[in-house]
Amino acid sequence: MAQTVLKAENLSKYYRLGTWGTGSFKRDFFRLFQSSNHDSASGIWALQDVHFEVRAGEVVGFVGKNGAGKSTLLKILSRISLPTKGSIKGNGRIASLLEVGTGFHGDLTGRENIFLNGQILGLNARQVKERFDAIVDFSGVPGNFLDTPVKRYSSGMYVRLAFAVAAHLDPDILIVDEVLAVGDTEFQKKCLAKMNSIAHEEGKTILFVSHNLQTIRNLCNKAFCFHKGRLVDEGNPDDVITSYLKREQVQFLEQSYPSPDQAPGNGFFRIASVAVIPSFKVQQQVIDTNTALQIRFSAWFLPQVKTSVHASIELYTLDGVCVFELLSNTTESAQSLINASCTIPEHFLNDGSYYLSVNWYANQELAYAFEACVSFDVSDNGAAPEWFGKWMGYVHPAFPLIIENQPQR
Repeated sequence: MAQTVLKAENLSKYYRLGTWGTGSFKRDFFRLFQSSNHDSASGIWALQDVHFEVRAGEVVGFVGKNGAGKSTLLKILSRISLPTKGSIKGNGRIASLLEVGTGFHGDLTGRENIFLNGQILGLNARQVKERFDAIVDFSGVPGNFLDTPVKRYSSGMYVRLAFAVAAHLDPDILIVDEVLAVGDTEFQKKCLAKMNSIAHEEGKTILFVSHNLQTIRNLCNKAFCFHKGRLVDEGNPDDVITSYLKREQVQFLEQSYPSPDQAPGNGFFRIASVAVIPSFKVQQQVIDTNTALQIRFSAWFLPQVKTSVHASIELYTLDGVCVFELLSNTTESAQSLINASCTIPEHFLNDGSYYLSVNWYANQELAYAFEACVSFDVSDNGAAPEWFGKWMGYVHPAFPLIIENQPQR
């Protein structure tokens, strides 16, 4: 049996809500003891009583809705954050890629950051030099950028170099959050192939978070499902994902945020709203195959420099199969609110459950992916009473298919 490389026991993480610094040491000191009981009125439990073991060579996928506790757990495993209760025991070097910017110093060059990360992982300069060419080649970062401070890199270039460093510095455990959503499709495939190689050929352990359930099915041999800070299911990825989809099968037609400060996003985009608006006919209350759906979404674009911007949407079935991707036109924008919309016509989608992801691009590179942000169910409109089963496929067009008798001569 393979060696246990990670073991969590009674792992819990509590966050206090509201402001902490009052400007007075005395008041802060008393507030510290008053809130030591960790009551739900003054804070939230991001993780509660989590127990699990991960063995060497396992590729573990983490599934769950936003806010379920997945990223909090990975921060604890990466030793970025400490647990409030419980313990985590690890065996071996850990490299993590949690968000754009993690592990890199913006004022250092790409070359300097490669050596810095190597030393953090316990490698000496000679060992980093041996891997240096492979890191640069994998990342695709042009050579003239290596001696440029990484704060001047695009988000896609930043992520490519960060992943290349994490994957090539021989970690025993590689932790990857949804940061791979920033980057082009070709590089994402390259990263997934590299992770597969690290796990199955080198026997390393990988912990992977993604809302792309099909990727977790294909890459992972084990899955954990989190719900409201608790580990509610673990085991074979197909079984865990199926039970997760049944548990979370609810319509979630809209998300909106009042200001950029409270909205998800990054230094490029902050999400203002995403909505699926059904075009109901008289007395209709359920989305069916005869219902047109308007997709509206908007985001604050934060940079002050005029930049080429466009967007895309991806529609998925609940088991992670992409039905279609749709690209917008390109516009020039600087520090503004950008609105986008499209209509999925009636008689297009088959009955089933779907979720939508929204992507925002700056200068032709993916800058922010708002994954699985809305979901909805489509029911059969019953237009064919002679058929009681489910129609095959992901689309259900209404164009006519005609048969006719040929007269006998």
